[in-house]
Amino acid sequence: MSLKVAIVGAGPAGFYAAEALASADETVHVDLIDRLPTPHGLIRSGVAPDHQKTKNVTRKYDQTASRDNVRYVGNVMLGRDVSVAELKEIYDAVIIAFGAEGDRPLGVPGEDKEGVYGSFAFVGWYNGHPDFVDLDPDLNTESAVVVGNGNVALDCARLLARTANEMKASDVFEDAGEAMYNSPIRDIYILGRRGPVEASFSIAEMREMGELEQGVSVVHDDQIPEELPEDMDAREARSRKPVLEVLKSFRQNRSGTKPKTVHFEFFLRPVEVLGDDRVTGIRVERTRLENGRAIGTGEIFDIPCGIVITCIGYVSREVEGLPMEWGKIVNEDGRVGPGVYCVGWAKRGPTGTIGTNRPDAQDVARLVIEDLGQGAGKPGGAALDTLLQDRGLRHTDYEDWMKIDEAEQANAPEAAPRRKFVTIPDMLAIVDEA
Repeated sequence: MSLKVAIVGAGPAGFYAAEALASADETVHVDLIDRLPTPHGLIRSGVAPDHQKTKNVTRKYDQTASRDNVRYVGNVMLGRDVSVAELKEIYDAVIIAFGAEGDRPLGVPGEDKEGVYGSFAFVGWYNGHPDFVDLDPDLNTESAVVVGNGNVALDCARLLARTANEMKASDVFEDAGEAMYNSPIRDIYILGRRGPVEASFSIAEMREMGELEQGVSVVHDDQIPEELPEDMDAREARSRKPVLEVLKSFRQNRSGTKPKTVHFEFFLRPVEVLGDDRVTGIRVERTRLENGRAIGTGEIFDIPCGIVITCIGYVSREVEGLPMEWGKIVNEDGRVGPGVYCVGWAKRGPTGTIGTNRPDAQDVARLVIEDLGQGAGKPGGAALDTLLQDRGLRHTDYEDWMKIDEAEQANAPEAAPRRKFVTIPDMLAIVDEA
């Protein structure tokens, strides 16, 4: 009697869980369910479009999808088309892997003004995610503020500073690209509550900030220490030291030497977004570190800007039947409840890299097999197909995705890997025409 498993979310965590289960036992049958016709989750809609090498990991996911005991079920949304309770009736185990699909609030007055965007929405826009292609942020401003000190903040700042020539080999959403290239933005501020030592930048992304064709990165000399703290963990120091060296190299740069300037502003925290209906600036407070925490000093000043992008973390969306707390699913080592599990960001919050999801998913896959053994004999995918058919809902399979993929590559401008279809009807039309 084979084990029937539904994995909800076809991003890295979902694919790694599918691979772990399918390779452990050929009698395990996995349905990988996603709300979009296109798989790969944040690899497609979150990884920066100028980071094409990072996206090569999808070749491994293609191998997983080609297994006889793995099936992709696209265009099916949990909570809209099918419920958690229904999946529990159909499958022996349900693994939630849909990650985080919303932005953590900034928590200051004025953050609801027009011109303030969370990075999940802004990144989704320039990546052509169907939910955000109509975002249409107004970039007709000379100054932009990016709040956050992680790689997503660097992505947003970097793309605002990129030229069309630098992006020609990317898969950026064309409308977003044109808006950014033609924007009058000249100053881009990256704000961090703490200092450069505490920033979560990766060395590859930091180096890119020193190689912009039309942008120069600048720092305040007195904010960049000569060395890391002596008591810093050795492993952490190894990753932070190269980043610090790049920041130190920016000391020699001066604002205005290129058309665009990226200002690294440490020890600042937002206290209010300024403006009437639309953002006109951001009020910030100078901070100092006390036991690793950013403490306000009372020194307040304003940075004029026409757009604010917050890159301070993501939260998972709430779905009936799933216990949520602090933006993630309440779980114990991946166990949510009888027959229900979670992996990836849904399990641990938005932390780690793409590769972090692999051992995490493998651990949960082992739990599923240990808990359920050969399964309870539930019907699995056949019952899901019947349910969707009865509701008049159309789902896609991996062959459909390959048709979309082929058409996107065929439509690509010179040097670009693809031109994305950015609406679900357009994607389904390609499937119908093929």
